[in-house]
Amino acid sequence: MARRRSLGSHALLISGVLAGCSGMVSDASAPAGTSASPVSATGTPSPERSSPTPAAPSAPPAVVVLDPGHNGGNASAPEVINRPVPAGGFTKPCNTTGTSTDAGYAEHEFTFDVAQRAAALLRQQGMTVLLTRTEDSGVGPCVDERAAFANHTAADVVVSIHADGAAAGVEGFHVIEPALAPDGGNAAILDASHKVATELGTAFAAATQQTLATYPGALEEPGLTRRDDLAGLNLARVPAVFIECANMRNADDAAAVSDPAWRQSAAQGIAQGVVAYLVAR
Repeated sequence: MARRRSLGSHALLISGVLAGCSGMVSDASAPAGTSASPVSATGTPSPERSSPTPAAPSAPPAVVVLDPGHNGGNASAPEVINRPVPAGGFTKPCNTTGTSTDAGYAEHEFTFDVAQRAAALLRQQGMTVLLTRTEDSGVGPCVDERAAFANHTAADVVVSIHADGAAAGVEGFHVIEPALAPDGGNAAILDASHKVATELGTAFAAATQQTLATYPGALEEPGLTRRDDLAGLNLARVPAVFIECANMRNADDAAAVSDPAWRQSAAQGIAQGVVAYLVAR
């Protein structure tokens, strides 16, 4: 997933749908010094010959589920989050506490903030946006419940938002697409999920200028991995991906995720990736 992949076509396409943090792009006006109607040699207006400027494509109606990882109360409820739940042919703990920066900024707080920002941008486009959790002080939901929620809503796309807690010497973001689950249950969504992953990675890199991670296992290419051990992807029956927005244990990445302006850029990248996928599918 090279940083500039697909930017030529879809970046131009979605620039008219989502523009910065301020909403829709206004219609372009005529260049200065030009007349609205050409004038003939006789001095009378000639019929307009130019074709109307095509309107920017609007985001299609869609249901989007954003899944902010972890929750603020998880650490206080180990008996709940350690309970085994189905994960697509095996079991996993219900949930985990997530990671944090060395300064103590928690992953659950980061993911919830970015999810809310991305939801606001997508709702401006008339999309129905649902979050798997609506506050940051509770426990769970469990990973299987998050997947079931998205499946029940028949979402057009699901993005699970996370940040990594890898070694301090590595940096960058990566998108995780589903591999075939051990029980084979997610076979029908693999191709569509790959398209989501491609669009999301391209848009996120452009919006944040974040490095494409090369450290994760199961690396398909810089910034893209494929895994069969995540319940949220194994149990998905609608197109779904994870994004690890940064490595919170890396000093540069930690500074980025702690900056509200960068988090807005991250939300913009997620929203643009979702729109690009929905427009192109």
